[in-house]
Amino acid sequence: MRLGKQIPNYITLGNLFAGTVAAIFAVEGNFKTAAIFVLIGIILDFFDGFIARLLGVSGELGKQLDSLADMVTSGVVPGIIMFKLIQSNLNVGSNLELKTAQILDVPLIGLILTLAACYRLASFNLDTRQSDSFIGLPTPAMCLFVVSLPLIRMHSGIEFVNDLISNNYFLIAVTWILSFLMNAEMHLFSLKFKEYSFKNNYIKYIFLIASVLLIFTLNFLAVPLIIILYIILSVFKKKILLNN
Repeated sequence: MRLGKQIPNYITLGNLFAGTVAAIFAVEGNFKTAAIFVLIGIILDFFDGFIARLLGVSGELGKQLDSLADMVTSGVVPGIIMFKLIQSNLNVGSNLELKTAQILDVPLIGLILTLAACYRLASFNLDTRQSDSFIGLPTPAMCLFVVSLPLIRMHSGIEFVNDLISNNYFLIAVTWILSFLMNAEMHLFSLKFKEYSFKNNYIKYIFLIASVLLIFTLNFLAVPLIIILYIILSVFKKKILLNN
């Protein structure tokens, strides 16, 4: 096989490498470096498909490699980060709370994200309906939501938000909600453009402009808000299509 045909697969393996490095830093509690490598992995995840379409070399091998790489970067890493967040909250809690949690292995709940991501990625490979849109929250979106949480707690300076992230009931609720959303029969728009007219893409343009504004004004706190906005706009778009 020509070397050029393997370029997208090499990019996918770069995603896997970045995700593996991110997992190592996540286990060590170095969330900022883990986030950097997750972001690198997600960027590579975008470009492997783009390059494959550009070269006209997309195939079954690339599809399977892509899911396996995503499983690490956008499945294992957020599960580890949620585990560490729940665990760190317990360590600053009361002795009674800590002893109870140790018996129940509460931090392991965070790994439900990894299981749900695995199920979604396997389902995605078999679902022929998701070529132009998504059904369920994409794993990279879930991953970015979770990876942003420790960074928000470190840098937001907003006491109410920090208290939420330091509350394990909130984190467990987030874990279950994100796990459900990844596998829900919920249609979400893709950011792929077939053409660039505002009339046919206004939802995408609104989302992109709002995302940029949120990032510049709210820093890391923008990330979960962007994911929530993405879901709301997708539901809104679906409702409009049904009414038409």
